[in-house]
Amino acid sequence: MPSQPLTNRLKTGIIRAQLTKISGDFQVANSAQSKKRARQNDKHRAHNASQRSMMRTYLKRVDAAIVAKDKAVATEAFQKTTSVLDSMVTKGLIHKNKAARHKHRLNSKIKAL
Repeated sequence: MPSQPLTNRLKTGIIRAQLTKISGDFQVANSAQSKKRARQNDKHRAHNASQRSMMRTYLKRVDAAIVAKDKAVATEAFQKTTSVLDSMVTKGLIHKNKAARHKHRLNSKIKAL
């Protein structure tokens, strides 16, 4: 075992794998309510990560079409990306200004083609 204090080992994730093997989860909950909340948090975190990954994929598709200088494909991909960004805002995954910033930058790149 490393000679770091327990808090540092938790922060760096050294003990995290060991706790996962022992308890099945990083959260060491005591009451039934806190155990359920920990399970829900893990589920929501995984779902949100999946949604963010999907959003980034759509953004990359538009960027790839812009690099390929294919305006028709870029415009079509941009329309899909716009709806995805808007749905991420309504779900609270990203801020509305971040979505607006992405849409503005992509739209200006498409117009420059």
